[in-house]
Amino acid sequence: MGKPAYFSGLICIGLFCLLSFKTNIRTEPGEGPSPAKTPTEELSTFQLEPGLDIQLVAAEPMVEDPVAITFDADGRLWVVEMRGFMMNIDGAGEEKKVGRISILEDTDGDGRMDVSKVYLDSLVMPRAMALIPNGALVAENGALWLTKDTNGDLKADTKTLIDDQYAATGLPEHAPNGLWRSMDNWYYNAKARVRYKLANGKWLRDSTEFRGQWGISHDDQGRLYYNYNWSQLHADLVPPNYLSRNKNHKPTTGIDYGLTIDRRVYPIRPNPAVNRGYIPGTLDKEGHLLEFTAACSPLFYRGTALPSAYYGNVFVCEPAGNLVKRNVTESKGLSLTAHDPHPGKEFLASTDERFRPVHMATGPDGALYIADMYRGLIQHKAYVTPYLREQTLARDLVLPINRGRIWRIVPQNWKAQKAKKLSEASVDELVAELSSPDGWHRDMAQGLLIDRADKRVEAALTNVVLKGTQPLGRFQALWTLDGLKLSKSEFLLGLLTDPNTLVKTTAIRLLEPFAKTDKTVRTKLGKQLLGIWEQAPIEQILQMALSASVLDPADAQSLLASIVQRYGDSALIRDAVMSSLPNQETAFLQRLLASPQWQTHEPTKEIFLEMLATAAARNRNPAQLSALLAKLDTGKEPLGWQQKAILTGLSMGGSSSKMKPVKLVSAPSLLTRSAAKVDPVRLATLNTLFEWPGHVASKAVAQTKSLLNDEEQKLFVLGRQHYLSTCSGCHGTDGAGLARFAPPLIGSDWVLGDEKRLALIVLHGIEGPIEVNKKMYDAPDILPVMPSHSTMDDGVITAILTYIRNEWGNNAGPMGRRTVGMTRVTSQGRVVPWTAKELNKYVLEAKAPANGN
Repeated sequence: MGKPAYFSGLICIGLFCLLSFKTNIRTEPGEGPSPAKTPTEELSTFQLEPGLDIQLVAAEPMVEDPVAITFDADGRLWVVEMRGFMMNIDGAGEEKKVGRISILEDTDGDGRMDVSKVYLDSLVMPRAMALIPNGALVAENGALWLTKDTNGDLKADTKTLIDDQYAATGLPEHAPNGLWRSMDNWYYNAKARVRYKLANGKWLRDSTEFRGQWGISHDDQGRLYYNYNWSQLHADLVPPNYLSRNKNHKPTTGIDYGLTIDRRVYPIRPNPAVNRGYIPGTLDKEGHLLEFTAACSPLFYRGTALPSAYYGNVFVCEPAGNLVKRNVTESKGLSLTAHDPHPGKEFLASTDERFRPVHMATGPDGALYIADMYRGLIQHKAYVTPYLREQTLARDLVLPINRGRIWRIVPQNWKAQKAKKLSEASVDELVAELSSPDGWHRDMAQGLLIDRADKRVEAALTNVVLKGTQPLGRFQALWTLDGLKLSKSEFLLGLLTDPNTLVKTTAIRLLEPFAKTDKTVRTKLGKQLLGIWEQAPIEQILQMALSASVLDPADAQSLLASIVQRYGDSALIRDAVMSSLPNQETAFLQRLLASPQWQTHEPTKEIFLEMLATAAARNRNPAQLSALLAKLDTGKEPLGWQQKAILTGLSMGGSSSKMKPVKLVSAPSLLTRSAAKVDPVRLATLNTLFEWPGHVASKAVAQTKSLLNDEEQKLFVLGRQHYLSTCSGCHGTDGAGLARFAPPLIGSDWVLGDEKRLALIVLHGIEGPIEVNKKMYDAPDILPVMPSHSTMDDGVITAILTYIRNEWGNNAGPMGRRTVGMTRVTSQGRVVPWTAKELNKYVLEAKAPANGN
């Protein structure tokens, strides 16, 4: 699946290539027709990591065009079949009701599915499914449906509309999908801002953060993993819906966190039929894809069939490269990282161009299952470039369609044990499954216990939490109690000092609804957290910061002040603290200003004060802001670091011309005394933020950055927040650069010059030496290399670059909205930092064809 968001831009930027693509099609060996193979023939094309075996589980006609797979409690495999996808080169017939949901079963235990039943057919482009008691949620034809099998024959008898807007907008490659039941008992989606939950017999629809593009999964702690076709692995570092609570603050990290900047892939065959194959850097000289262009369906493997080294790995599909990537993940404090354990060789790759892995699942047997759409053309009609169209037709890749295979990866000489039918398991057996070493079994047991709604299980679950020997079993038992509405506040309060970090962190989270409604619980929770925070591990500190919003304000602010004082160098902790302070930012600012610990200047303290002030300005409370301005006016000159940081934050938060001015009852002397020496640019913005007797905020001067319109000004403000968290540690909060870290950004031609060159630096990094303002910088005066920030999305990079091009006296105007995205695409294949010399050469050469035309 290509990068359609930039296709319209590529038509312009790559006009020369598109007009001449017919003469540029590669003709190396292996790039002729790729005829369809039988499953047996395809099996011989695979290259797999040593010690493992790949086995065929199902093939056409039993399964056709599989795009999502999952297993039920009895080990049956459910398959979403998007049989209407690209039936010809023009995608005709997409609206036909030919899609279906099939249920496959292995009745003789030989590992091959031998029985197939159609659970539901006559579907228009089905795209996602989640199993529920006696049925399934199904996403198709733009909507979400509740389907039920009322008589147990494995065929849907009813189909009820749940949400007609589930995927009402967006084409197949860019519409919601996933329906992943996570440990908090909500169903999450990729490419969507909604989640669903069954409560009291009704399906609830709730907003949540936007995540990914195709496919979603979770790890042992319930953290969600997803990706984008250009960036293979992202995850949430915090539970859903925390960091988005404070509408006055935009978080800079924690959600949509990129785990790796590694984009390289290593196909074992040429891949000329990719959407951007005509762009230099997409393919190597042999025609092999160089980096991800269709990353999808990341699966955090929690099974037990593969060797223990694979547990906790994340596998990512790359159908355009006919391969599956393996990532080893590691926790580092509050963050996550991932790396390829064998650069240069993929976990699974094929010489068959029609091998199209698009989805993965862990089975009840602990094995890794892969849905292979098996077709030549996988790009949707809306995004097929002229180059790809020519390649597809010339090489006979359109037909045949309606093929499909399911593969299973297991150790060599592995024999599956007979699967248990968990639907028939007793309550005690399901409770025992919560402590299984296999994540699929833990998740299935949790779901079945909640779906059965048998509250007699409370004692057994409580026993697991208190006396269980498996931490993950104890953790999932807590969420099972919560799903059954059997959680008790006293029980949870007793777990706050539990030896296991995950258990005590979860207890805090589950106490929130009790604390919100019961003052006694709220008081006890506040007292306990204040008593234990100093000895708490950082993971529990993070949850304390996220949950503090339910405490009494005095307790919350005391706890948060202590946390940010000790851990404020963490961007994630700062965002977590901010998320718990909606409409309390000014009061918290006043508290910190009075604190002895906040009198000494530190860069992270400056950043946090500015964040608070930005949020306070967005809150626009006249009394609070008037009191803050009075507090800042000490009468001393020059202004101190605290005053400067807060005034900067106020000007950032109040810079939008669409917001009404804050009316103060009297003139703030700090803004009216000429001797105060407030920065003129900041003062101009502050004078549009406030009105007082004798002063009217003029909309004519609302644009403090003359070259930025209102929407670009919002980007500027957002860019400042991301700059503070991502860039200021090396370049300084004032853009002047820091010794031994990075050169200045003020007046730098690298910042003010060519937009594309600047984007390339952020996307790929740059190494010294580098000349800035006629001074040469190199190690040890600066760090040897500025790293790549390619896991950031285009919007964030655009915001940061808009900010640095228009701050500190820089006045280069806005960053083009499409510049970063188009640059990312056209520089595909770059995997190492630039040197200044080669970057300038690359930019000049990129301009040459356009100048020649």
